[in-house]
Amino acid sequence: MTALAPPPRGAVSVLDVQSLTRVEDGERLHALLWRAGSGWRMISSAVLGGGIGARAWVLNAQVSHGYRRTDPDRHLADLATEAGVGGNGVGLMTAADVSRHAVAADGGVEAVATAGVSVRGWAAAPEETRAGTSGPGTINIVVALPVALTDAALVNAVATATEAKVQALLDAGYDCSGTPTDAVCVAAREPRPGEETHGFAGPRSLWGARLARAVHGAVRAAVPAR
Repeated sequence: MTALAPPPRGAVSVLDVQSLTRVEDGERLHALLWRAGSGWRMISSAVLGGGIGARAWVLNAQVSHGYRRTDPDRHLADLATEAGVGGNGVGLMTAADVSRHAVAADGGVEAVATAGVSVRGWAAAPEETRAGTSGPGTINIVVALPVALTDAALVNAVATATEAKVQALLDAGYDCSGTPTDAVCVAAREPRPGEETHGFAGPRSLWGARLARAVHGAVRAAVPAR
């Protein structure tokens, strides 16, 4: 798609993920690592590095379908250390095979999605249909924007990414809003003197629209065909 305005820090891809492989309890598992480096603020629902703050890396680690550890944050931190990254970062977890990830970009916004939808449903499900604790989240989304966003716009970006995810699932033929433990991470540049810090990231704003299209494309490509 044609960008309405050139990204302020160039059109070079920044969300360049590295594929990692490990053997854990006799099982071959994969992970994706984005070494973002300095100059990024991220918002995430992740178990490790969640919330809003400066983050330098994002790890999306596959775990076994029978995952039973009660310290996923420690587990992810150990995996990050083994991968050679330290300091503040974001750790995501999923039972999906992350080697089958999908990427999409729009106007300088880049998205990576990993998806497994065997356990899915609607967010506002009737109370009587709720089950016990679910396994690790199966749809993880990481998005990078080449501009700075306010805290409010970062929150807005998470909502936009979630709406785009649901749209992609419906377009792919799934009658659901996601899985019980989906996670998202949105990365934006740290504000710098003389550059605009954007206050909106809804689907009709300039950068929110690009984010929505990138996330939609990545999720649509990542979910198994029906």
